[in-house]
Amino acid sequence: MSSYSIISADSHFVEPPKMWGERLDKKFRDRAPHTVRGLNGKDGEFFVCQNINPFPVAAFFGAGVPSEQLPEHNKKGMEAAPASVWDPAARLKDQDRDGIVAEVIYTSMGMPLYMLDDAELRTACFRAYNDWAVEYCSHNPKRLLPLGLLTLEDIGAAVQELERIAKKGIRGAMIWAEAPADKPYNLPDYDPIWAAAQEHDFPLSLHVLTGRKGTGVDFFSGNLALQGSTLHHEVERSLAVFVLGGVLERFPKLTIISAENDVAWMPYLMWRMDMIHSRLGALAGVKLAMKPSDYIKRQVYATFINEPVFIKTLDIYGPGNAMWSSDYPHTAATWPRSQDFINKTFNDLSDNDRRLIVHDTAAKVYRIEA
Repeated sequence: MSSYSIISADSHFVEPPKMWGERLDKKFRDRAPHTVRGLNGKDGEFFVCQNINPFPVAAFFGAGVPSEQLPEHNKKGMEAAPASVWDPAARLKDQDRDGIVAEVIYTSMGMPLYMLDDAELRTACFRAYNDWAVEYCSHNPKRLLPLGLLTLEDIGAAVQELERIAKKGIRGAMIWAEAPADKPYNLPDYDPIWAAAQEHDFPLSLHVLTGRKGTGVDFFSGNLALQGSTLHHEVERSLAVFVLGGVLERFPKLTIISAENDVAWMPYLMWRMDMIHSRLGALAGVKLAMKPSDYIKRQVYATFINEPVFIKTLDIYGPGNAMWSSDYPHTAATWPRSQDFINKTFNDLSDNDRRLIVHDTAAKVYRIEA
């Protein structure tokens, strides 16, 4: 067993579905996110809200369920969810079972809400979620660290929400994994939010399934394996915009997190940007003081779950940038065998490299004392 503490840099809430309707302002309650059973003739309980792709709630708590059992598992409803969905004390017990001393906790149901067309409703939903997440984690703020939700149609309002939740103890937040095509992240419109995040030492996460154009996964049609295999491409494009669009040059203390998109592709992206910039940079209209890969090493961190191939790339995108995550309680989670996975997968690493990956880097990025 590991002899040092382990932090999950990317775990998840599973929000009680009634939370949205209970916390939203009255004018939004008839449009609040909610769940329905038996949608489109499918068995199970589904999270829905206006134009988003319906999501089976059981997919949010599939940790430990074998692949062949997932079709039946996804027919279950919230009554089958673990106690930790509602009870933070139960969450700590699940951490203890897995050998985890702290978790950085992302939303579950908030992810598909990033594709809501109604920006006013999305803003209200995110504010309600942020308050609920703070209350949940107040049970033990050293071991339960919530990440907030921000939407960026109104940058001034987004800055105010960032500052509001930072005062409440939230230490980072999600933004779109990929911005709208007509408003990419390198536009100066976004500069106030980058400045605020930099000032408050507030990492901004590009989490899988949160692009503005949609989650990329539709449980009612298409090939889920095909859809899931290419989800990281939107974050690749966003990182290229942050680097080659000059955002990280202008905001050298801005921290960007690639969350749950794995890591092994990062060295190729770094090489590709360096190569293209060296050949075509003079035509790009943006002057960079460093190689593109240097900005990635300085300001971009990435979480991963069960990706042993990443170990082969450590000499390029190093252990000081990668952060292990359990993904509890989602389907990809290593829970309750995270200790076994870590010891097997990282067996050949030095103690220092392993400590960076499973504890120290996350502790630095999110100022965790556990």
